[in-house]
Amino acid sequence: MLQKLPWRLLHHWPAMTESPATKPANGDSCRRARNGLRAERNGLLKSPHRCGHERQPSKDHCHPEEEELHTASHNGGVYSQPFAESFEETPMLVAVLTYMGYGVLTVFGYLRDFLRHWKIERCHIAREKEEQKDFVPLYQDFENFYTRNLYMRIRDNWNRPICSVPGAKVDLMERASLDYNWTFKYTGRVVKNVTNLGSYNYLGFAENTGPCADAAAQVTMKYGVGVSSTRQEIGNLDRHEEMEKLAAEFLGVESAMAFGMGFATNSMNIPALAGKGCLILSDELNHASLVLGARLSGSTIRVFKHNNMQSLEKLLREAIVHGQPRTHRPWKKILILVEGIYSMEGSIVCLPEIIALKKRYRAYLYLDEAHSIGALGPRGRGVVDYFGLDPCDVDVMMGTFTKSFGAAGGYIAGKTELIEYLRSHSHSAVYATSMSPPVVEQIITSMKCIMGEDGTTIGCERVRQLAENTVYFRKRLREMGFIIYGNEDSPVVPMMLYMPAKIGAFGREMLKRNIGVVVVGFPATPIIESRARFCISAAHTKDMLDRALSAISEVGDLLQLKYSRHRIRPSLARRPSDDNVYEDIDH
Repeated sequence: MLQKLPWRLLHHWPAMTESPATKPANGDSCRRARNGLRAERNGLLKSPHRCGHERQPSKDHCHPEEEELHTASHNGGVYSQPFAESFEETPMLVAVLTYMGYGVLTVFGYLRDFLRHWKIERCHIAREKEEQKDFVPLYQDFENFYTRNLYMRIRDNWNRPICSVPGAKVDLMERASLDYNWTFKYTGRVVKNVTNLGSYNYLGFAENTGPCADAAAQVTMKYGVGVSSTRQEIGNLDRHEEMEKLAAEFLGVESAMAFGMGFATNSMNIPALAGKGCLILSDELNHASLVLGARLSGSTIRVFKHNNMQSLEKLLREAIVHGQPRTHRPWKKILILVEGIYSMEGSIVCLPEIIALKKRYRAYLYLDEAHSIGALGPRGRGVVDYFGLDPCDVDVMMGTFTKSFGAAGGYIAGKTELIEYLRSHSHSAVYATSMSPPVVEQIITSMKCIMGEDGTTIGCERVRQLAENTVYFRKRLREMGFIIYGNEDSPVVPMMLYMPAKIGAFGREMLKRNIGVVVVGFPATPIIESRARFCISAAHTKDMLDRALSAISEVGDLLQLKYSRHRIRPSLARRPSDDNVYEDIDH
């Protein structure tokens, strides 16, 4: 029997035209209404995914008004394991109070701007010189309204300087402001042993001891730090060649090439792959680097709802049927842009469904695995490994070395023809300086460790430890009553704060308890969906996580952040592949 949930959520199964690969085994076709993760941009409706081969849905559960978690089984389905994501709806009262909070901030912001204009309040913002008042303005005053009236008030939560290795614990340089965060002064004090829940150090390779650090030090003594040339000139080292061969082997593809910057890997390579007359279909929550690359390409861009296969298939159908605007000629190529793990939502791409769609409509797939490579899959090979898929089904595999590998830069991997083309057409390959030798060695050593080629099981143990830490941390937060977004296997854990005043308050209160966290608000998120984002690491011990969870619970009670009305009962909580038992929480 299906476990019924008490909130307004409806699961969706692959939203494609029914075929032997996607049609339910019992022959029934449920109405697929509101099947996206974001049916409304105001966050008032979310929906979880729960996919597997364990249970058959009955006909009684096919009505779109049913508020339940739908577990389905398909013969020959695209999923080979349970796949669960949850996005609990924003409580109505919280949404109203959040909008009211921003309204109050706006009113006082205009009042303070009025006082600044008449020099009653001192103005710290960049302004045009009096003698340049007739020039075209460099600064748009209204565009900076949010920055000067909200961001500046809570700016102390960002750009905190650390003075240690960014591992499981960090040391912070204390700073103070006497002018409401317009300027900072260092006090000379160091805050020691702050538990780090903000860095992308998923596998704990950001460290100054161990085999990676030792290998990087040795290579620095031999090659130096900088190369001072591009790969096409005299900056192509033997270590670069070895790194790329190892990356291709690690990913299970024919060839790979590396770049010195992860952001530029997307923004500079997408224009080399698509251009005028091409169509790019982009997930609405894609990273800024993907968005910039798509815009620079000159291609036509259309956006589909986040992880919503109905929305994507609709755009694919329209593209095939209607072709290019005005001329109706066929598109030169159709490129689908998605991420493995979405860094603000904690969700995992529905890759099996997207691959099925791209094969059906003969589109190309560009997969950004910046956050998923190393962090997902039984072997740490990313979202492709997580779903047990063939890497050859992904046309362009992109990822970064900045997170799980504790280094810098990014890569593009795929067929040999693709990589050879990019070597001569990518701006990042032609004009960018080669990667630093110690950074390359860090990548090689950490990758061999994950693959087990170093003769140890350290890499496998770290991958397993990260998965265990992720499941434990997410489960405990839900038991406490917080609203948590994303997939239960995602090490990116967004916890909803909602109200603008709680963004700064949560970050400060957590630092008082020696916990370093990242808080995020508009415009990085929808205006009423401010959140704290925790990044779990294999380097975190259970004791660290328990102390962090205790502090989060304490601050959650202080700031009244436990919004969830569907708390998991701790005594009945099961493994993530089982049905969780929920209870209503009346606030």
